[in-house]
Amino acid sequence: MEAYDRRGPQLNAILTVNPRARELADALDRERAAQGRRGPLHGIPIVVKDNFDTADMPTTGSSLGLASNAPAADAFQVKKLKAAGAVIIGKTNMHELAAGITTISSLGGQTRNPYDPARNPGGSSGGTGAAVAASFAAFGLGSDTCGSIRIPASHNNLVGLRGTAGLSSRAGIIPLSHTQDIGGPIARTIADLAIALDATVGPDPDDRTTALGDGRRPESFRAALRADALKGARIGVLTAYFGGAGDDPEMADVTRKAIDKMKTLGAETVEVTIPELDTLIGASSVINYEFKFDLMDDLARRPDAAVTSLGQILERGLYHAALEQTFRRRNAVEDRDSEAYRRAIDARRTLAEVVTSLLAAESLDALAYPTMRRRPAVVGEPQGGTTCQLSAHSGLPAISLPAGFTDEGLPVGIELLGAPWSDAGLLALGYAFEQATHHRRPPRSTLVLVNGRPPAPVKFEAQASGAAVTPPVATSASARAVFEFDRVLGRLRFQMTVTGVEAGALLLGAIHR
Repeated sequence: MEAYDRRGPQLNAILTVNPRARELADALDRERAAQGRRGPLHGIPIVVKDNFDTADMPTTGSSLGLASNAPAADAFQVKKLKAAGAVIIGKTNMHELAAGITTISSLGGQTRNPYDPARNPGGSSGGTGAAVAASFAAFGLGSDTCGSIRIPASHNNLVGLRGTAGLSSRAGIIPLSHTQDIGGPIARTIADLAIALDATVGPDPDDRTTALGDGRRPESFRAALRADALKGARIGVLTAYFGGAGDDPEMADVTRKAIDKMKTLGAETVEVTIPELDTLIGASSVINYEFKFDLMDDLARRPDAAVTSLGQILERGLYHAALEQTFRRRNAVEDRDSEAYRRAIDARRTLAEVVTSLLAAESLDALAYPTMRRRPAVVGEPQGGTTCQLSAHSGLPAISLPAGFTDEGLPVGIELLGAPWSDAGLLALGYAFEQATHHRRPPRSTLVLVNGRPPAPVKFEAQASGAAVTPPVATSASARAVFEFDRVLGRLRFQMTVTGVEAGALLLGAIHR
């Protein structure tokens, strides 16, 4: 984090470093030596998105309006991870109050993508995605209201599951939309994701949706992983989500190659369509109707927060300028319960029924489509191409996993969506694909440290000589170029010296390779 978050590529993924991290790690080491390990997470470093309550660090939603918020207790999932022996080494930056997918905020600024620091890392859990991709931590917690786990997973060559509602508790997470919010881990591998899920899922009396999972949660996600899970599986290819504009074809091509690979691993694929999909998606979002009121209710339980409402955040200017239009639009909603809101809830039920019926009628284990139809946008530009709504609006589980890379070396994610409570099955399918492809590779901007430091730049030189025609006579000339390549930033510097040519006669120095 010291080498790459504030220096080098300046990822800006970490909002708060835990000052007690080393102390906690030492204590866990002593406990391991004396009593044995608690489990697979004993002493493992993790990061947590800054909308999860942590009793030992501020929880701000990356907003200036909540900068003073100091929770008295941990969020449910944080508490479970601490009990398992994990060490929270920091809180990650996020798109302010989870209201976007490029991860920019008034408190944390802009987070950058470790695969190309000129581009965004996705969002709203982009800080977690960038930190895990850069190996600041073994995995991290994120939340997903409409793609905020899956989009960072796609942009950062990671795996992330938006679970079935009720799989794990949302208690202690600053809400964006109580109907659509989900919390969960983002990891580098399916096995890591399964270990993290085993530690965080479960019932919680403070979140009544978790009662839906009684008798439906798997005993162990880790135990459900099978390298042959794609053999005999039936995958529906959702053609409508492959797009055709901008860089859609490039992302679609990588995704289709991933699907072809699944076929070689024994899966059967069939192209499918969902009738009136765009209409159902457009009618079923509830974020705009719920955010203002959910945030107000949440702030009422936070005595340390400097504000009590979204309106106060706007009045005092405690937000990033990039969020103003979104916040003002959502603050303009006047009623908790309106006819438009009720129609959106009804549309969600209809969408869930339509997709569930399709899965059953075609005997499908999952639907497959690109997690993002567009590559990560350059910082400051809008990010298009999301397909997040299908899972978020229907409430059905979906996992994003690495599908490959664009010609520029940017990660591409493929999403698999399944029936209610098929979460473990989706992980198994993803594991089979992962073990056969190994698309995960670390980003070039956060290379392995050497004696605690980034690798030194590579220095080399080249020389050339030949005839130089300087009227009225021909003379010999030579050129010497000294190069320095910064492997972290991907930056080449050079200085060229030419001799044997009169001053002013040199027009061009060309480096061919």
